[in-house]
Amino acid sequence: MIKVRMDSKKFRKEMDNIMEYSFGFVDGVQVGKSAFFKNLGPVVAEQASQFIDANARVGYDTLHHVYEWGQSGSSSARLFDIKFTVSNLGLSFMSDFKQSKTIQDGSRVPFENKAKVMELGQPVVIKPINGETLRFEVGGQVVYTKRPVVVQNPGGNTQGQFENVWDMFFGRYFTQAFLRSSGIDKHFANPTVYKKNLAAGKRGGRPTGMSVGSRWVASAGMVS
Repeated sequence: MIKVRMDSKKFRKEMDNIMEYSFGFVDGVQVGKSAFFKNLGPVVAEQASQFIDANARVGYDTLHHVYEWGQSGSSSARLFDIKFTVSNLGLSFMSDFKQSKTIQDGSRVPFENKAKVMELGQPVVIKPINGETLRFEVGGQVVYTKRPVVVQNPGGNTQGQFENVWDMFFGRYFTQAFLRSSGIDKHFANPTVYKKNLAAGKRGGRPTGMSVGSRWVASAGMVS
């Protein structure tokens, strides 16, 4: 007859530790979300900016207003900032327009709120200063006047175009291409670290699980 002896006390302790390791792993995932979002935020913001740059280079007529004059698509000439915040609700992105510093031919000062005015399609009133004469071109002809001039659509085909490309990035590109190409979707679809650290979890219990879970989630934001 073959007899098997089992240290029931040790077995129960190991099983309890494995259970605690599992619970700790889940708790660690929640803890690691904040670090994950903080790592991911700058990457996504820059990817979105580059996405807008690329669209501006091939669609000058629609996005030139969010860059300095004559520099549409240039990263150093952006008139927009993309910022992010991390909260209990997750990761949120927002954009702000910046003031233009360059001067268009025929002007003396920068176009105030250039990006915002053209994005919203707001009419602009141009008035002579101190009785001076305005000079501008209409249909290739030079016109002089001392009266105020109303430009109904100063940006041409720019109204709502920044919002359109913004929606294109976060509505389609981010979910269909960025998450896949960055490896984030694959990372979360295959949590192999749980199994690899199971032996350590059998000894360390919940603290080990929390450490493993939080590191696993946080590292998903470390994309190039």
